[in-house]
Order: sequence, then structure tokens, then C-alpha cells
Amino acid sequence: MHSRFPVRFYCLSIAGLVLAGCSAPEVAADKPGQELAPEGDAEKLANVPVRPGEAPKVAAAPAAPVWPKPSIGTATPSDVSGPPADAQKLATGLSFKILKTAEGAMATRDSKVVVHYAGWTTKGELFDSSVPRGQPLNIGLWQVIEGWRDGVAGMKVGEIRRLWIPEALAYKGQPGTPQGMLVFDVELLGIE
Repeated sequence: MHSRFPVRFYCLSIAGLVLAGCSAPEVAADKPGQELAPEGDAEKLANVPVRPGEAPKVAAAPAAPVWPKPSIGTATPSDVSGPPADAQKLATGLSFKILKTAEGAMATRDSKVVVHYAGWTTKGELFDSSVPRGQPLNIGLWQVIEGWRDGVAGMKVGEIRRLWIPEALAYKGQPGTPQGMLVFDVELLGIE
């Protein structure tokens, strides 16, 4: 013969335990007056002493770096059709011109850099830029096209360069990518 009382009593007991566990703060037995932080990010929610009437203090997350506004723009340069006579040319076929010199740290081919950039085809079409987004690109030079790796390596923080990247050092005619020689203005903001 079944009695409904033990089942109801059992359900109510479980519900009471769940409610009690959810509503009451845990207290460390060895440190009276200390409230344990809720589960979550251990760094942000570390156990902190709490006095009656005080809220626990949580450390603020570190602020993201604030980068200066870009010094480059998105207007098509007059020399996108090809490198001018005063551009420097590397053995790889990449040409570049320093538009603004700087004295900061120098990027290498293996650097992780923070840059603002704008890129055009030789017909003057802007195909990509960080400038309208207002957020610089943070990327390892091992992750970019070869022309960027060659052109940004050697730049100093604060420098601006214009790069003329031949197709062989860019996207090599891959479908869905900008074709032919590409021109980039690159402003090196930082090296990480």
C-alpha cells in the first residue's frame, strides 16, 4: 500500500534544500564574516572579506589600449597606377615610399603589429580599410600576404608607408580577391 505523504514530503524537502541553497550566502567556517563570491571568473570574483552593510569589491578589468586616430585616409592617392620613380624597390618586386618617418621600435617579419591601413587597386578602387571602422588591425605578419610582410618589416612605430605590391606577392589571382598590383597605405601604431 502506497502512501502519498512520503513522496510529497520528499519533494518538499528537496525543494526546501534547493531554495535554501540558492538564497543563503555561503560562509567560510574558518573565517566568520567572509562571504564567498558566486561561481564564475575566479580572478574577478575572488573571495573578499565583507563587513555587514558593505558590498564585495571586484577588481575592474584592464582597459583596452586607446589608439590615436589614423593619420591616413581613404581618398585614392594620385600614384596608385604604379610606383613613382622615387619609390624604393626590393629584390622581391615590392616597391614602397616612406610618407612619414618615425623613431619608434622597428617591426620584423615575425612581429605582431597594430596598424591602420587602406588598400586600393591600380584603378583607384578602395577595396579595404581599417579607417572607416575606426579600429586598427592587430595581426601577426606571418598571417598576411607576402607583400605586407616584406613592406611592414622594417617600419618603425609611428611611420607611414605606401606599398605597391605586385600580384605575385599579393593574392596571386585567386578568385574572389583583388586582382593585379595592389597599393596600401600602412600606419604602424604599435608592435606587440
